[in-house]
Amino acid sequence: MDALLTALADPARWRLVSLLAERPRSVGVLARLAEARQPQTTKHLQTLERAGIVTSRRTGQRRVYALRPGPLRELAAVLGRLADTADRVDGPRATFERYGLSLDAERLAAAESGWADGRSFRFLRSLPGRPEAVWRHLTEAPLLARWWTPDGLRVSELVFEARPGGRIVHEYRDAEDADGADPVVGRARGVVDDVDPGERLAYRLSPLLPDGGLAFTAHVDLGLRPGDTGTDLDVHWRITDSTVDAADFVAGIEIGFGQSLDTLAATLAATSHNPDTDTGTGTRPETKTDTNPAPRPDLPSAPRSTQ
Repeated sequence: MDALLTALADPARWRLVSLLAERPRSVGVLARLAEARQPQTTKHLQTLERAGIVTSRRTGQRRVYALRPGPLRELAAVLGRLADTADRVDGPRATFERYGLSLDAERLAAAESGWADGRSFRFLRSLPGRPEAVWRHLTEAPLLARWWTPDGLRVSELVFEARPGGRIVHEYRDAEDADGADPVVGRARGVVDDVDPGERLAYRLSPLLPDGGLAFTAHVDLGLRPGDTGTDLDVHWRITDSTVDAADFVAGIEIGFGQSLDTLAATLAATSHNPDTDTGTGTRPETKTDTNPAPRPDLPSAPRSTQ
C-alpha cells in the first residue's frame, strides 16, 4: 500500500493513470497527451509498473501500457473504511465537531469578565452499584483517576482529600502521551466544601490558564441516592469568577464531564461483574500527592488554540 500511495502521489504519474483509465496507450502517445518528454514519461510508467498499478506489453516497436484496476479498487476500499471509521455516529470526530460548535459560541459570548457567571450544567446518571461503591469512586484518588477525564485523556496527577477544606489537584494528559513528553492538556486546583459520605459531595474546582491564573471557578455538587438498579447520581455545576479566557474551558464542560460520567458508569459495571478489580490499585493513571496546583475540569479531547 505504501508503494501504491507513493506512486500515485506525483501529479505527473496521476495524470498518466487518468489517461490509462480511458484506454491502453503507448509511451509516445502518453508523453504527447501529458505534454511531457518521453524519457520522463517512461520513468514514471516504470514506477507505476513496479507499484503494480499498470502493466505493459511490447508490440512491434512500441511499448503499450494498460491500467490495472485491482490495486485502485483495493485503495478505494481502504479509503472507504477509513472514512466510515471517522464518520461513525457519535464517534470521536463527531465529538470534535460538537466541541468546535460550542467553542465558537462561547468565544463569541466571552466579551468581558463575569460573562459566564451563573451558568449551570446538570448531569443525571443511573449507575450500577450501591451508593457506597459509587462514593468510593467519587472520593478515593486511585478509583477517581480511572474515570475523571474525557475520552482520549489520562489522569497524570491527582490529589483528592475527601474532607471539608481538603485539597483537590487534578492534572491530565493525552492518553497516548505515555512518557509525559507532550505538554499537559489540563490543570486545575480546588477545595472540598462539604462531605456527607454516601449521600453528598460538594467542591470547588478552578481550571488554570497557561499563565497560572484561574479561568473560572466551578461549584460542583454531587448527590447520591439508592435507585431501582443501583445508584442515582445528580451532579450540578455552577460557574463564578469567569474570565474572558475561560471560553475554551466552558465550551468543554458538558461534553467532557458527560464523557467522564460515561466512563464512570462503565467502570462501575465492570467492577460489579468482577468485584476483585475494585481494589483501587488499577493500572490506569498513576496518582500522587503534590503541592503544585493542577488541571482544569473535564474538556473533550479536541485541540485548543491556547496550547
